[in-house]
Amino acid sequence: MAKVTIEGKTVEVENGTTVIRAAAQAGVEIPHFCWHPGLSVAGNCRMCLVEIEKMPKLAIACATQVADGMVVHVNSEKAVEARKAVLEFILINHPLDCPICDEAGECNLQDYTYSHGPGHSALEEAKNKKPKRVPLGPNVVYDAERCIMCSRCIRFMDEIAKEPTLTFVERGDRVYIDTFPGKELNNPYSMNVIDICPVGALTNRDYRFKARVWETSSTEGICTGCSRGCNTNIWVRNNEILRLTPRLNSEVNNYWICDNGRLNSFGHVNSEKRLNTPLVRKDGALQEVGWDEALSSAADALKPFSKDEVAVIGSPYSSVEDNYILQKFAKQVLGTTNIDFLQHSVDGDEDTFLIRADKTPNAYGAREVGVSSSKGTDVKKIFELIGSGKIKALYVMDDDIVTSKETEELLAKLDVLIVNHWVESKTTQLADIVFPSATFAEKYGTYVNFLGRVQLSRPAVSTLEQERVPGRFNMSRLDNFGSAFDKWNKGQRRNVRSSWEIISAVANLLGGKIRFQSAQKVFDEVAQTNPSFKGLSYAKIGAKGAPLSKGPVGKKSKEETLV
Repeated sequence: MAKVTIEGKTVEVENGTTVIRAAAQAGVEIPHFCWHPGLSVAGNCRMCLVEIEKMPKLAIACATQVADGMVVHVNSEKAVEARKAVLEFILINHPLDCPICDEAGECNLQDYTYSHGPGHSALEEAKNKKPKRVPLGPNVVYDAERCIMCSRCIRFMDEIAKEPTLTFVERGDRVYIDTFPGKELNNPYSMNVIDICPVGALTNRDYRFKARVWETSSTEGICTGCSRGCNTNIWVRNNEILRLTPRLNSEVNNYWICDNGRLNSFGHVNSEKRLNTPLVRKDGALQEVGWDEALSSAADALKPFSKDEVAVIGSPYSSVEDNYILQKFAKQVLGTTNIDFLQHSVDGDEDTFLIRADKTPNAYGAREVGVSSSKGTDVKKIFELIGSGKIKALYVMDDDIVTSKETEELLAKLDVLIVNHWVESKTTQLADIVFPSATFAEKYGTYVNFLGRVQLSRPAVSTLEQERVPGRFNMSRLDNFGSAFDKWNKGQRRNVRSSWEIISAVANLLGGKIRFQSAQKVFDEVAQTNPSFKGLSYAKIGAKGAPLSKGPVGKKSKEETLV
């Protein structure tokens, strides 16, 4: 260990630690552009110059290793003047287009120019002209005039994505970044270069010009695109999700996320096909009704059937809380063991980095809380019993189970089909009663990834449920849910409810006693009754998640260890 003093703060770090990492441990920020904690050291921007006692010249903090007794001055006159010079050099040819740049508000160059810049420029000549609005691939646009040549994007493609695609072209003041001849930036992880770009040179073609960062609320969530459960920030304006960005969690996804999860995992939240009111089939057609009527209709429809004539299908897309209440409803109220959920795996569509073949976020959690039959009545068997006429009523939660014409014909044989779902689907079109359910972005809920890590998702989009039961969303010790919405989310609030609440209401009308005030209370019961969740709570899960009590499914292989 080495004892180092940085800006008057003494910290003990391991030998070989760089000055910039040691400063972070001491709570001292050193400005930087090219250095990134998830990439190799390049040392080409010189923004992290610091003064070290007994060294004749300024040193770059990103590449200089600490030594015992080292004294570092980050804000000495000599270091500050050097940073001003570096910034002036970077800004010589940088365009003055902050008002139209997508990075404005979260741009390191903008922030450092304000806090460390000289405040003037000695350059009177015209700036260099370089390529603008260049599509490097289907999802990334490049503006060479904004680029400061930090090489982060190049190193990411070389070191993390393992697909060298980008390189420097030309030299000197004419240098810019381009793809290798005959290649384009079309890798499953290509959009991570946007996140690590410290300026507005690389922008998201999907999000480009949609909103300013200060106009949006940011909520900690998880990606539901596969069983990895990458940690994300959900950015919302006017009650609409505009983008997802990765959130650091070294146990799950590190700094990264795949392009498919970033772009496609929240489409159903914003979909034009979102269900916004309960539906009941009358005179052969689904008609809009109030919640009380729909709940009563569901209870009345299920009453005539015996336990062997009813089946329930859960959802690996839904939270632990939703699936727990569903199995409780099935086993304690309906008395049926006909319960399972549909798998959604795409064989071969996975890699050794983040992407998993299982395209659902909570298959492990659903199975763990009992959405399966002890008698082995799996989905295949349920369909067989429907075909033979033995199962006459089916409750489907948050999934479209019509995967073929054969399945559609089977469901048409049912006397009663009740469905909770987010959007119109082939299954809802066949249903007798449809309940509009809240998506992952509209409720509190936990999800268990393929490694057995429980993670908490918070509401990023508000619904009418927030107004109806305000106390249910009052968890200020965990997040600032209310304040962000009061400021920005003035868009339409959907008339949806969490599936656990919908199912509880139906169960109680059938004589059950499933009464919870919030998703948190549901999870507390799960933790008390299920050994795998023993000792867990929302507070313990926090922002980074926590492993199940019985441990992960399996250790990460060498290939799965995150860079």
